[in-house]
Parts: sequence; C-alpha cells; structure tokens
Amino acid sequence: MQQIANRLKGLRESLDLSIPEMSRKINRGEDEIKRYESGDTDIPMSYLFDIAQHFAVDTSTLLSGEEPRMNSYFLTRYGHGTSVERTKAYKYQALASGYKHPKAEPFEVTVEPNENPIYLNSHEGQEFNYVLEGKLLFKLKDKELILNPGDSIYFDSSFPHGMKALDNKPVKFLAIIL
Repeated sequence: MQQIANRLKGLRESLDLSIPEMSRKINRGEDEIKRYESGDTDIPMSYLFDIAQHFAVDTSTLLSGEEPRMNSYFLTRYGHGTSVERTKAYKYQALASGYKHPKAEPFEVTVEPNENPIYLNSHEGQEFNYVLEGKLLFKLKDKELILNPGDSIYFDSSFPHGMKALDNKPVKFLAIIL
C-alpha cells in the first residue's frame, strides 16, 4: 500500500501539482488525496482508475511501479499476474499489466470472507465480473444479488457497487474494467 501511495504522490509531484490543484483537477477532496498519499489508508481501485484515466497513465504502473512495454500481446501465466493486496479482504492480480495502453483492465480478484459491511465504490466506465469459485454477494446501488460459479454481471461502474464472500469461503472472480 505504501508503494502505491508513493507512486501517487510521485505522479502528482512530477506533474508539478499541489494538493489543492490536484483536488480541483480530479474533483476529489484534499483530505482524501492526503490520506491516499500517506499510505495509511486503503486506496480504492476506483481512485486508482480515476487517476490513471485523468492523467493518461496505465493503472498497472500505479499498482506495480513498472511501465508496460508490450503492444502486440502480453502473456500472463497462471498465478503470475502482478499481485496487489489492497486490504486483507481483497487481492487483485492484474492480468494485462505488461500491455501498453490497454482498452480494458482484466483482474483476477479474490475476496476473503469477513464480517465487515460491504464497502461500495464507483468509477467511470463499465465492468464485467465472472465468478470462478465461491458464492458472492454483489451489491449494485440498493440491489443485492447472489452470484455463483459461472454467473456473471455486466454493469455501469459509475453506480456504487461492492461485494462480499459468502459461506465463510473465499471467492475468485474475473473482473474486466472498461
């Protein structure tokens, strides 16, 4: 988390933006930016996507610190995607982290069971989620849906959404963010 926070701060500084200027550009509060740049607070993927889109950088660069190099194809072997554990409950494995300027961001996401309420986030674009393993409670705005292996959902990701593993077992799903 601290490395991602350092990259966010480094990006802002390399753009020669103060925190108030950054706040105005991305329409986020100054306190929010400070929290995420401190590394003491979970940084939502929605924030990383917003920053990446606004400043035309690859999300994978913010996550891994490495610049994508491939422009014809990028192969990710099973279990070897760029791994990011943002919180104990969510683990993201970027599946196209070496591809330059992807039009979609595919991730294998693991949601660990926990007792916390569902955290809702939103970001520009659309998203496709396909459950690989486990039983997932998916919340979109005020609607709650149960997804089982083989189930999928495609939705407008600007709507608040979140998920929770059910049956006290981890859930794995493919998330493609467009």
